Amino acid sequence: MMLSIPPAMSIFLYTAPTDMRKSFDGLSGIVRSELGADPTDGSLFLFINRRRDRLKLLHFDGTGYWLYYRLLEAGTFEVIPAKGKTAQIDSMQLAMLLAGVSLAGVKRRKRYSRAS
Repeated sequence: MMLSIPPAMSIFLYTAPTDMRKSFDGLSGIVRSELGADPTDGSLFLFINRRRDRLKLLHFDGTGYWLYYRLLEAGTFEVIPAKGKTAQIDSMQLAMLLAGVSLAGVKRRKRYSRAS
């Protein structure tokens, strides 16, 4: 099963290794203290363990938290280079990360984007 993430949704990857025993409160605490963000703003927050074979995704939908947990039977999640403790990715990069596609060799073709 694959998640359906809207293209405009903000997605933040916490780049430091995360203890996967943490649940809603622990992960939202990391978002507040380490990332300086509000976990209830509708963004997605990703956390990966030290071995890079487990990933948790935290999302607040307006009424409560969702917590998705992915455990790989083989292989690892790619390390995404970042300045500091967070990297912002888009929904396409998230889909590729979850599918095991290397983001390092991916080149994007020029597309129109509206100036913000």
